[in-house]
Amino acid sequence: MPIHPIDFRYGSPEMKAIFEEESRLQKLLDVEAALARAHKKVGNIPKEAADIISKNATVDKVKLSRVKEIENEIKHDLMAVVKALSEQCGEAGKYVHLGATSYDIIDTANALQFREALEVVVKDLYTLEGVLLDLAERYIDTVAVGRTHGQHATPITYGLKFAIWARETRRHIKRLQQMKERVLVGKMTGAVGTQASFGTQGPRIQELVMEDLGLKAVMVSNQVVQRDRYAELISMLALIAASLDKFAKEIRNLMRTEIAEVSEPFAVDKQVGSSTMPHKRNPINCEKVCGLARVVKSNVFVALENVALEHERDLTNSSPERVIFPESFILLDEMLKTMIKVLRGLVLFPDNIERNLMMTRGLEMAEAVMIALVEKGLGRQDAHEMLREISMEAYKKGESLEEALKKDSRITQLLSDEEISKLVDPHNYIGTAIEQVRNVLEVSRRERIS
Repeated sequence: MPIHPIDFRYGSPEMKAIFEEESRLQKLLDVEAALARAHKKVGNIPKEAADIISKNATVDKVKLSRVKEIENEIKHDLMAVVKALSEQCGEAGKYVHLGATSYDIIDTANALQFREALEVVVKDLYTLEGVLLDLAERYIDTVAVGRTHGQHATPITYGLKFAIWARETRRHIKRLQQMKERVLVGKMTGAVGTQASFGTQGPRIQELVMEDLGLKAVMVSNQVVQRDRYAELISMLALIAASLDKFAKEIRNLMRTEIAEVSEPFAVDKQVGSSTMPHKRNPINCEKVCGLARVVKSNVFVALENVALEHERDLTNSSPERVIFPESFILLDEMLKTMIKVLRGLVLFPDNIERNLMMTRGLEMAEAVMIALVEKGLGRQDAHEMLREISMEAYKKGESLEEALKKDSRITQLLSDEEISKLVDPHNYIGTAIEQVRNVLEVSRRERIS
């Protein structure tokens, strides 16, 4: 009976399949089979035995139900896998798990699981980046009011906003690629890391197992792969979640009735916004992203706590890792796919964008006038104070900045009416925004090809 929402509500079938019990079991069996083949290559076990172990190390032969049955008896999950595999291998079963400790198998299987899951995350990040680049290009010259501290600032373009998000997404792709060499590692070092159980062949066995599985071997470990590696992984997933939280929060704020510049997609034919208010069009997808981000980010604390295990290891990492690994990946997967859907269907309302741009009647253009006065020879601080006084007075009287400027002799002796009218037009004050977006498009699309 499903309990956790990731069982029935969140995550794609593709990502969830990676963390299903049978998938996990198969990865454990893959490591056991690779270990047997390594022993064969160094001459520790007969070739026939290694072949039998490899042939039977599949969930078709080693049933999950049998593993659980054994675990209920012996109260050890990995040893239950070992016994179930050994049962299928006859006489060759005596060579299963030779020299290994449980976490040689578990942590190496973790790396196999992480590798598959990260491929899904990176694929979604590439898709997200592509959607953002398309939006940046489409709205490259759509001028809107910028906001700082929740107040109207100077103008920005929607193209610049989306370009900023695209580059943030690209940085996540790079971080994940750079992180793989530290996180996608396995080990065959035995009970406390000395490889004593493998004899003099320990380094070679570890090398062969990792080559077989396509992983990098740790240089040194104790009974476990050191958890700073996993803490980095969960932190990177949380960092991606934080960016998605940021994107979704911005869309939510821009969807506010009083702002109404954008809207996430809404199926007007059938979608219900509220159980009691029929008119509602709530930003439920973006709110879901923001909400799930809290869970993913909170898992970083758990991962950091797992770093400080006692001596050569204790078991306090085991139970929380069963939760935070699948949860972080599956919830992030849900967030990524939701944000892609939102951005693909994002609606912009040009009339409302223009309305908000002009809402303060030109007050957001005070900086532009200040800069112009400096260019006319006025000191920067003097120009700032002058514009501050004029802006506050205009705000108090309900005048436009243009009106206030044109009746102030301090201004009119330096600027003509035509110059003032041009300066207070927000469409004329977007600096290099368009050039910056074009540069982002050029660089990003080149990176996507390489």
